Amino acid sequence: MAKQNYTRRELLTRLVLVPALLAVPRINVWGNPSPAGKKGYVSLFDGKTLSGWHANRQKISHGTGGRWQVEKGILTGEQDPPGSGNGGILMTDKKYGDFELELDLSPDWGIDSGVFLRTNENGECFQIYVDYRDGGLIGFISTEGGKRMYIRPFYIDGILDDRGNLTGFETKPDARKEAWGSDFLRYHISPEEWKKTWKTGKWNTMRIRCTGKYPRITTWINSAMIADFDGETCPSPIYRKEMLAETLGREGYIGLQVHGGKGWKEGAKCRWKNIRIKELSQT
Repeated sequence: MAKQNYTRRELLTRLVLVPALLAVPRINVWGNPSPAGKKGYVSLFDGKTLSGWHANRQKISHGTGGRWQVEKGILTGEQDPPGSGNGGILMTDKKYGDFELELDLSPDWGIDSGVFLRTNENGECFQIYVDYRDGGLIGFISTEGGKRMYIRPFYIDGILDDRGNLTGFETKPDARKEAWGSDFLRYHISPEEWKKTWKTGKWNTMRIRCTGKYPRITTWINSAMIADFDGETCPSPIYRKEMLAETLGREGYIGLQVHGGKGWKEGAKCRWKNIRIKELSQT
């Protein structure tokens, strides 16, 4: 190999540039690999635009689409106009079948949202609750479309201080027999553990694993398992296994919801960031 000679200026330039290039941070854009430590994941949100996403293209039960914006690197959703009752679904352009999904959320108190799995353009789907309000809950499982299935052993009511700020929760059993049976889930977190897991007023990380034709759906918040649903064997009397499999198919969009109707607190927003997914081989 021929010997290369450098001038003093060239040598100094190389010594400065190489460390600088190595120090350049890794930038995520939609569809590119997620940060180190998240092997196999790709980012679904670039922190700047709604590229790779679309709102429902026609009016559905929740409304004409809702208001979705990127504010200081955060994806926000609210009714459009605020408090009007007009909501909707923001969904990925790409469909997914078996996957692990991670996303950070920091909802305002008083919102009624959800993460939609295998959703279609009509908003029919399996849903993970993000109902951050009295009578709500985060991390348990329901469906949208047709005869609705909902599975949750308890719900939350907010504890507010004199200024109306949320300081904690009370939890109460869900008394509806359709909502809960001891064998409806393979696992569920206790009310006390849920309250310890959820970080009030801070960002929380949700992870969702969805696999199978009749999906097995497992959810975590901040590394604590919340619920484990088996779509193959769940005996809930309002779960329509075959109807959902036929309606939704093996793949669908990932969706975020702004619930329609007057239950949404005016001015409140759902907030999301670090949305990433890892596709899995179909089982």
